[in-house]
Amino acid sequence: MGSLLAALASYLDARVHNGQWLLRIEDIDTPRVVSGADSQIMQQLEFYGMHWDGSVVYQSNRIARYGEIFENLRARDLVYGCSCTRRETADRRYDGKCREGTSLPPRSWRLIMPDKLYSFEDRMAGHVQQNPFLEVGDIIVKRADGLFAYQMVVVVDDMDQGVTDIVRGMDLLDSTCRQMALMDYLNVAMPSYMHVPLILDEHGRKLSKQNHASAIESTNSNPIVNLNYCLGILGFERFNSTEISDMSLEDFWAKACELWATKYRKQNAL
Repeated sequence: MGSLLAALASYLDARVHNGQWLLRIEDIDTPRVVSGADSQIMQQLEFYGMHWDGSVVYQSNRIARYGEIFENLRARDLVYGCSCTRRETADRRYDGKCREGTSLPPRSWRLIMPDKLYSFEDRMAGHVQQNPFLEVGDIIVKRADGLFAYQMVVVVDDMDQGVTDIVRGMDLLDSTCRQMALMDYLNVAMPSYMHVPLILDEHGRKLSKQNHASAIESTNSNPIVNLNYCLGILGFERFNSTEISDMSLEDFWAKACELWATKYRKQNAL
């Protein structure tokens, strides 16, 4: 359900602003990829009436591109090999122990974080600022297993796809300024950000497959019921049961776009 909420918000924002809604299968963490999950995602989006623009991008097909960017950063001395184990660096700021070199073979590769305060105006969360160097230290861009880290590949994907507006879950808010540092290195224009609320379980954890949440039923339910629930989480008054029973999926999207526009249409939007 949490993924549906983020999809709903991003879809509404794209449609209200006459933009393109892009679908990316973020399968860079190949050992954790579930066979057929991509088809299920696309089927669910279609069930809920969300139609993406252009071709679907798979991160697993872009390894060579990520390698190009990594080698570019390496040639500019912006990344370095790190021999520290996960246990040594867990739950604390990385202290740059391997910045000046290590006698041991590198386990991972880290991006040098500039000692700089980054800030932006999030369209939902308001003013956000962070100095990634002081708060988290140099971040991993290539893991010990040889895979490129999500923090790097998502920036490369956004750059290559020409993404101008990002709408995603609040759990990614904290990593945004780290990604902005990489954007600086790659000379990428900063996109507009909106981080939307999360749906939490009874233990206060994000409702997601990582926390063993049940998959959304997309065959035996009225899609408007789940969409309407998510609309309420986003701060809008939900449609009542009578309205839902008389509403087509096309009607829902038309009305939801009207609601979104009243609250989140950008002033400079056409």
